[in-house]
Amino acid sequence: MNRTKLLFILAGISLFVLTTGLSYFLFSTFHSRSRLISPVGSPSPTPKKSRIDPALPRTEACPLNGAMFTVQEKDIWSTRRPLAVMIENHLDSRPLSGIGSADIIYEAVAEGGITRLMGVFYCGAAADNITLAPVRSARIYFTKLVPEYDALYNHVGGAGNCDDPTVDERAKALCFIRRNKIKDLDQFGLDFKTCHRVTNRLDREVAYEHTMACYTDELYKVAAKRKWDGWNFKFVPWKFKEDAAQKGSISPIKFQFWSNKPDYDVAWDYDSSTNSYLRIDGGVKTIDLNISEPVAAKNVVIQFVKETGPVDEHLHMLYEVTGTGKMLLF
Repeated sequence: MNRTKLLFILAGISLFVLTTGLSYFLFSTFHSRSRLISPVGSPSPTPKKSRIDPALPRTEACPLNGAMFTVQEKDIWSTRRPLAVMIENHLDSRPLSGIGSADIIYEAVAEGGITRLMGVFYCGAAADNITLAPVRSARIYFTKLVPEYDALYNHVGGAGNCDDPTVDERAKALCFIRRNKIKDLDQFGLDFKTCHRVTNRLDREVAYEHTMACYTDELYKVAAKRKWDGWNFKFVPWKFKEDAAQKGSISPIKFQFWSNKPDYDVAWDYDSSTNSYLRIDGGVKTIDLNISEPVAAKNVVIQFVKETGPVDEHLHMLYEVTGTGKMLLF
């Protein structure tokens, strides 16, 4: 099997996962948000030297997406559990850091037609300490996907504590985390080494909210201290197969989340040399800043789900990501 990545897009026609909503990618448990200030630090780039031998054969299939890895990488991920991370996709925050190392990525509108990603990191993050940036806040429809993997969940705060009267009850992501005992790695409860503001990640000045970076090795160290290491979850993987010798007809993939937000229109261009799709975001090729390489996926899934909103003064959206419905698989 060739190395692969799965991308989900949640579209809504009032129904979403790639039309209005999603191109599917405790904070309150530890402290009061008002008492904490996000620390600022210098960049901590992903190490250039891998801890695995790239010459080793790739004989081990990733349970999340079927990609092939070395025994060394499997030995590392076998001591961990998947890590779901909220990564923003605001135009000013691009290029993003770390998404090229995700095994699965979900994408959906956060507010105002601006999409947000949730990367699920496991096998692809075993070889290096991955810089993840910019990390942003939780949204309920992403949060509801985390239990599917019994994953760790890294984010910067989020929509709605249980007692917040300004947030629609259906949109309270922080309340959902708490009530469902999700293995929460909210930045507000982590130390400086694990997550901090990096104001010079890009070659230009950006707004403060686009500067949070977290690091996979440090997140996993925190998880181990909380006894969240290892993964005994009864995850049922998809069925995978080798690339076909004959590719057949290739369908172009273009998706408009909201009609008035062209910077968030997504396309996937087929690359025959790798038999994969290269991501185009707002007309520009998507690059992972960590490795300066295009973001590619073997499979892209568009899920059509019901979209509701905005539902409160914060303009929160709702997408029904559980249950049954229609999808397109590329």
